[in-house]
Amino acid sequence: MLRALSLRRSLQAFHHYHHHHHQQQPTNPHSNLLKALSSTTSPNPNPNLTRPFSSLSSSPSSEAEFRKYLGYFALLLGCGIATYYSFPFSDSAKHKKAQLFRYAPLPDDLHTVSNWSGTHEVQTRVFHQPESLEELEQIVKEANEKKQKIRPVGSGLSPNGIGLTRAGMVNLALLDNVLDVDVEKKRVRVQAGIRVQQLVDAIKDYGITLQNFASIREQQIGGIVQVGAHGTGARLPPIDEQVISMKLVTPAKGTIEVSKEKDPELFYLARCGLGGLGVVAEVTLQCVERQELVEHTVVSNMKEIKKNHKKLLSENKHVKYLYIPYTDTVVVVTCNPVSKWKGPPKFKPKYSHDEAIQHVRHLYQESLKKYSPEAITAKSSDNSEPDINELSFTELRDKLLALDPLNKDHVIQVNQAEAEFWRKSEGYRVGWSDEILGFDCGGQQWVSETCFPAGTLAKPSMKDLEYIEDLKKLIEKEEIPAPAPIEQRWTASSKSPMSPASSSAEDDIFSWVGIIMYLPTMDARQRKEITEEFFHYRRLSQTQLWDLYSAYEHWAKIEVPKDKDELAALQARLRKRFPVDEYNKARKELDPNRILSNNMQGKLFPSSDTI
Repeated sequence: MLRALSLRRSLQAFHHYHHHHHQQQPTNPHSNLLKALSSTTSPNPNPNLTRPFSSLSSSPSSEAEFRKYLGYFALLLGCGIATYYSFPFSDSAKHKKAQLFRYAPLPDDLHTVSNWSGTHEVQTRVFHQPESLEELEQIVKEANEKKQKIRPVGSGLSPNGIGLTRAGMVNLALLDNVLDVDVEKKRVRVQAGIRVQQLVDAIKDYGITLQNFASIREQQIGGIVQVGAHGTGARLPPIDEQVISMKLVTPAKGTIEVSKEKDPELFYLARCGLGGLGVVAEVTLQCVERQELVEHTVVSNMKEIKKNHKKLLSENKHVKYLYIPYTDTVVVVTCNPVSKWKGPPKFKPKYSHDEAIQHVRHLYQESLKKYSPEAITAKSSDNSEPDINELSFTELRDKLLALDPLNKDHVIQVNQAEAEFWRKSEGYRVGWSDEILGFDCGGQQWVSETCFPAGTLAKPSMKDLEYIEDLKKLIEKEEIPAPAPIEQRWTASSKSPMSPASSSAEDDIFSWVGIIMYLPTMDARQRKEITEEFFHYRRLSQTQLWDLYSAYEHWAKIEVPKDKDELAALQARLRKRFPVDEYNKARKELDPNRILSNNMQGKLFPSSDTI
């Protein structure tokens, strides 16, 4: 009976998986057997073919026919039993763990491209990787003549897959060279496919580096600029403001160079152009002197933050807050240049790393006993399972959340363990800016990040802290299983009109707040449930907070609604904040056949006649 239950559940999961992927379900030997048995027991629609046993026994031909069908039945039954015992379910199937299922090897010319979080994926037969500017120009020219899509895609780190389309893509990973370094002006000209870490490593010997960094270093320069990415620091603008000039390969006008001096209107529009105005081939960036930074991590609370907020924003080059839902814990992380006179601070941490993380390991071991006692036995016999003492905090958090990711009480317990981890991790760290300003974001995840005005550096509006208070109240009221952290950062304004932090006032500051739900498992059913809960969380934030605080989503994290009314509302909302008509006009002039756009851009920025 247990065997039959496992079969039924596996078939249900099997059907759900393939329905979700719009694939044709392959023939299952068990389902064939069930259909055959069903056909032998179902009523015959033709009454002339239905005979009582008495009439069958009175006729030799009837007896022969009866024996024939009885033989068929025995043969089918025998085949079913043989199949059942020849191909038993594996233990992983019994426990309903997701396994990568392949119908057949993919064709050689079919490329599967997904974003880092595994939340968006496409398959395409058109995936260009040019090795020279001339080759890129030829690809764009031919694609425009054929009206063939070639959407620019970078490292695929955007949570919303903004660069993906199955119609065709172009990737500049092979165009990753530093072309020129001007040490005196602290400027560097690079091919747009170079990754941030590559660039930083290449120019550090010149004593310069980038002004600011996002949380990770694997983005291509072209991509990180085009989506309006940012670091943190109320005096520091988003990364697009570091761009001095750009070389664009456009479908209609060929290769053009734009800067503050050459076509400034198009330059500012294209700096945060979302890949729709041309393929960014080269970028000239304004750098800064390479410095060592002191990172200071301290645990506070909202009452103390309110007292010191203005000071924290104005006196620190880089600052961010990490809030732990269902607690009053606020982790404050500041970074500043090492003092030339005092040098790095002399500080001995109260706890070692092992001591800081030990209670998290203990919670994981205790949670395993509660949620998956059989996993403890399996783990002891599985040499491939990593030692718990070798896991980082974020890896432990993923494993803890995977046990019951949507159980609010379990998530609260994990959050409390994280708060304690940060309390025991207070202290200082010294390193170069590209080493210090990074942040371990954890594993695969859904994330939504909004940007909204927060006054000026001289006079913060305090709306940024009010937003967080309202968000935390919303989480607790709706009992959302919200994991940590809620990350809050700040930037100065940008002159790029398509930037979420765009403003003509140079002293304006903007706050960026990210909410998150991790995808710590490959179980398809569990990932679907987490996805649904995350979009419920995001929708509540949207309906109750975004209009109130004039908040707009990060371009790499905005998701296109499926509902037509919601999409129309989003389009109207974007038009209030961004120069959509000017952007569409530039797209029409530079890319009249829309070969650089994908479905997302088409829905977010429909032309006026479409509306």
